[in-house]
Amino acid sequence: MYKILTLNNISPLGLERFPRTSYEVASEIQHPDAILLRSFNMHDMEVPASVKAIGRAGAGVNNIPVERMSQAGIPVFNAPGANANAVKELVIAGMLMASRNLCQAWDFSRSLEGDDATIHKAVEAGKKQFVGFELPGKTLGVIGLGAIGVQVANGALALGMNVIGFDPDITVKRAWEMSSDVRQAASVEELLAHADYVTFHVPLVDATRNMINAERLKLIKDNAVILNFSRNGVVDDDAVVAAIDAGKVYSYVCDFPSNLLKNHPRVVALPHLGASTQQAEENCAVMVAEEVRDFLENGNVRNSVNFPEMQMPRNGNNRVAVVNENVPNMLGQISTCMANSGLNILDMLNKSRNELAYTLVDVDSEVQPACLEEIAAIKGVLNVRPL
Repeated sequence: MYKILTLNNISPLGLERFPRTSYEVASEIQHPDAILLRSFNMHDMEVPASVKAIGRAGAGVNNIPVERMSQAGIPVFNAPGANANAVKELVIAGMLMASRNLCQAWDFSRSLEGDDATIHKAVEAGKKQFVGFELPGKTLGVIGLGAIGVQVANGALALGMNVIGFDPDITVKRAWEMSSDVRQAASVEELLAHADYVTFHVPLVDATRNMINAERLKLIKDNAVILNFSRNGVVDDDAVVAAIDAGKVYSYVCDFPSNLLKNHPRVVALPHLGASTQQAEENCAVMVAEEVRDFLENGNVRNSVNFPEMQMPRNGNNRVAVVNENVPNMLGQISTCMANSGLNILDMLNKSRNELAYTLVDVDSEVQPACLEEIAAIKGVLNVRPL
C-alpha cells in the first residue's frame, strides 16, 4: 500500500488517479511514500525519510527545496503546461485592461454620485480621460517560450498582433507548437526595443531575477505595457513604477500586489490569479498524480525538474531503480553487484542530468535484500529501491 501525503487541497480528479486498493491518500499520514502540494512552503519542513517523490500541482517549484531533494535522491515533479490556457487568458485580459484603461474607468464609474441624469452627464464629461488603443498591429514581446509563452504568442497572433519572442533554451517540442509568424529576438534588449507590450513566462532563478530593471527600461519603447504573470521578482517593481511616473512606461499589470503597487493609478495588481481556474487546478492535479504514480510503480520519470526524463517498458516483473551521483563507473559497480547475486539483466536504461544519474534495471528474478544493501553501499549511490 502506497501512502500519499497532501499538503494542500488537491483536486479530487487528480486524487482519483490513485486506486484506493493500493493507495492511501490523506492530509495527515505517517511514513508517506510521496508528497503532493500546490503552494505549501516546504523549505522549513523536515521531509520524512520514507518519501520517494514530490509532486507539485503547478509549474513553479520555488516553494520546494529542490537542491536538497536532489541530494537525497528524490525527484520533484511538476505540471508544465497544465495551466497554460488559464495564464494565457489572463495575459490577454491584462493587455485589454491596460490598453482600454478598464480598471481605472470602472473605479471612476463606481465613484459617481447623484441621480441618473447627473451620472450620465459626468460620464460624458469624464470618459475622454480613459481613451485607449487597440491590440491589432501592436507588437507583443514574449520572454520565455515554454508551454505558457507559446500559447500566449499564438493567442496574440490570433488577435492581429505582431509577436517577437526570446528564449535561448526553447525546446524542439515548444518550437513545433509555436507559429512560424513569431519573430525571434537575439536578446532581451532587442525584444524591448521593438515591443509595445512585454510579458514574462520564466521561472525565478538568479538569471531572471530583476530581468526588467532600471537599465533595461531605458531601452524599452515609449508607452510600453509590462505584464508579469510569471513570478514575483522577475520584474523590478520599483524601477517600473519610476518609469511609469517618468512617463516612459504606460502601464504595469501583474499578479503580485504590494504596498508599492496596489494603489498606483497606472498599475493593475491582481491577487495571483494566473492558474486560478477550476480547469487548470484539475489539469495540474491529474498530470502530477499520474507522474507520481508512474514513478512509484514503474520508476519512470516524466516532467521532473531535477531528474532526467526516463521511460522504460517493463521487461519482466523485477525492476530496480538506482539514483546516484553522476560519476564514472557507477553502472559497472551496479552490474557487478547484480552479477554477484546471480541476477541476469534483461534490460537497462541509464540517463543523467547535471549532478544526478538515474538507472532502471529489469532482471530475471527477485532482487534479494542483500543485493540492494550492496548497491546502496556503493559510494555515490543516493537511493535504491526494488519495483
